[in-house]
Amino acid sequence: METVFHSLFILLSFVAISHTQPLLAGSFPISPNFAAVFNFGDSNSDTGELTSGLGFRLPPPNGQSFVFKPPSTGRFCDGRLIVDFLMEAIGRPYLRPYLDSVSTQSYLRGCNFAAGGSTIQKANAASFSPFGFGVQVAQFVTFKYKVLQLIQQDKTLENLPSEDHFKNGLYMFDIGQNDIAGAIYGKTVDQAAAVIPTIINTFKDGINTILGRGCEKLLDTQHRTNWVFSSDGVNIRERETKSLVVSLATTKLPSSSIYSFRVLSEILLNNIVMLISRFDQSIMVCCGTGGPPLNYNDQINCGSTGTSNGTTVTSNACNDSSKYVNWDGIHYTEAANRFVSQKILSGTYSQTVSS
Repeated sequence: METVFHSLFILLSFVAISHTQPLLAGSFPISPNFAAVFNFGDSNSDTGELTSGLGFRLPPPNGQSFVFKPPSTGRFCDGRLIVDFLMEAIGRPYLRPYLDSVSTQSYLRGCNFAAGGSTIQKANAASFSPFGFGVQVAQFVTFKYKVLQLIQQDKTLENLPSEDHFKNGLYMFDIGQNDIAGAIYGKTVDQAAAVIPTIINTFKDGINTILGRGCEKLLDTQHRTNWVFSSDGVNIRERETKSLVVSLATTKLPSSSIYSFRVLSEILLNNIVMLISRFDQSIMVCCGTGGPPLNYNDQINCGSTGTSNGTTVTSNACNDSSKYVNWDGIHYTEAANRFVSQKILSGTYSQTVSS
């Protein structure tokens, strides 16, 4: 059977679970009424966790378009991420990473456990990030325990989330693409598909752990992933993800409605004409090396210097990142993140699954 390589599109999806007031059909349930936000994921929503945890800084031009100039944004992007735009939309501060030891931010309105390169499956010696989903869930459990202990000891503390913040928080999950990326290279469709049930079950275990820690009002977004192969259009194991969604709605959160949207398939692919008209470069990398058509070398990261064909080259940024969709060959530019966020917030691409 043919190997899966460029024929794979990894289509990320969010699932939102809401206990709050009924929402209009098709709307995305994001509201300024949420007391706090807790996010889990990988580099798509990492606001500095990996750099804080491993003690390094992303070199310029990463962060060059950010709205203010901290020592390092810790984001794999020229500026803001989708999660940043969502926080702006509900009037909340940008999420502080769990492992960020030096910051002017507080944890009152939430915490971000997402770390670049993370996977749903347990990390191993070859993993880019040691902070897999299980570790992130354990960090959350520890965070909640310590925060509530501190508040119990000193009720005057005002910079930490209360029990109410945890119960009425917005829980967001954006993780899974690194699991699939690791599963597909050099493998057939069947071999890649065989790994998916394990990934789904591991993710389900993490969700159940969070629910079991008193977060009975888990509000929003559980992440699910669809895998679509462009060679034949087969949606691999979508029934497992649908089963997980239905299970949560009917057994764990029976009074909830589940809202989902597919970031790439429903937003980017269905807006290809708008993307082409808005962005001069929909494929070529902004911060890369090698020139057209891709300007990408996977051995020389954005802002780094390396050797290509015996020549020393540096991966520099383009003149105007707002005209590009692709920042570094893996991640969106701030402009693309803004585009996707606007589509998410419009509610046009939401789908409701009620229990």
